[in-house]
Amino acid sequence: MTRCAYINGRILGDAGWLDGYALVVDGGKIAAIVPQGDLSSDVAHVDVAGQYIVPGFIDLQVNGGGGILFNDAPHVDAVAAIAAAHHPYGTTALLPTLISDDLATIAAGVAAVDAAIGRSTPGIVGIHIEGPFVNPTRRGIHDADKISALDDAGIAAVSALQNGATLVTLAPEECRLDQVSALSARGVKLAAGHSEADFATASAAFAHGVTGVTHLFNAMRQIAPREPGLVGAALANPATWCCIIVDGKHVHPVNFRLAIAAKGGPDRFILVTDAMPTVGSPEKSFMLGGKLMRVIDGVCQSDDGTLAGSDLDMAGAVRGAVEMLGLSLEQAVRMASINPACFMGLDGERGSIAVGKVADFVLLDNDLQVTATYIAGTAVYQR
Repeated sequence: MTRCAYINGRILGDAGWLDGYALVVDGGKIAAIVPQGDLSSDVAHVDVAGQYIVPGFIDLQVNGGGGILFNDAPHVDAVAAIAAAHHPYGTTALLPTLISDDLATIAAGVAAVDAAIGRSTPGIVGIHIEGPFVNPTRRGIHDADKISALDDAGIAAVSALQNGATLVTLAPEECRLDQVSALSARGVKLAAGHSEADFATASAAFAHGVTGVTHLFNAMRQIAPREPGLVGAALANPATWCCIIVDGKHVHPVNFRLAIAAKGGPDRFILVTDAMPTVGSPEKSFMLGGKLMRVIDGVCQSDDGTLAGSDLDMAGAVRGAVEMLGLSLEQAVRMASINPACFMGLDGERGSIAVGKVADFVLLDNDLQVTATYIAGTAVYQR
């Protein structure tokens, strides 16, 4: 791979914006970040004409894309196609996500992701298993017939991935604390979601290995006058990561602003899409659990109005964080890059533009639209 320098861009580095610097990529890694005047003549130059050069986006909740739902196609080619559908939106790493299903489907999904990582499929870094160990009363669009109790077979199934990272969403009140600890001890990252957990139950789960919450505010117990619920527990615990869907539809933006203020800033918030097959596809309807879902006014929903994931992409989530939450571009990008990397333990290799890390980065124009996406220094999308 040719050593290449990206010049005349605004680079978002670990310490903030860098102007007048070049991003040097070699062998799929970030080799250097140097003043442009210090570049040697033997390095190929790519002029990005004043665009932003930001870390690649890491999406931890991707149910599908490009017309494919992961639950319906838990095989390696589908995983690759879903990832490719998200590349035009700046997503350089993602977790294909299984909605509540039986253990056989989970096993197939885990095997598919293992195979995809084994093939070095661009963008695949692990799996998210959302359910089936959730509370039926908070299941949302999840199929009630697929929800089950966590047992030894379930623990084995969701912790079977050999390559990459695993995230499991569960309802703390539907599991024992020793089961939570057992999953955490196996290296599985845990998030509370689709849950009726009260403050005490959620707080105990946070002390035993649950480190995040899935789509904060949605499908969980809210803050009440005498019971802070799961939402209150997540906001009161400074170490808890909060994944949020910023599409202006799932949650009122004011609630997110209040949540960010409650935690003292956006450092523990993560942008996710909860994307469905409609992302990256001209077809804006799909089947889920035998029912037709449609995108109406930008929202995936069933005929009775139940939310069914989203039609959101990561670039749109970043723009939403800037426009609806009033965050700076730097803050929004970090919520889409280094924050998810830190939550999942991927920050040693990904999540920021720093020397030695994988060269996953995105070019954004002044309207914050993606013009190019690079994974390991190779362009996987160019406008």
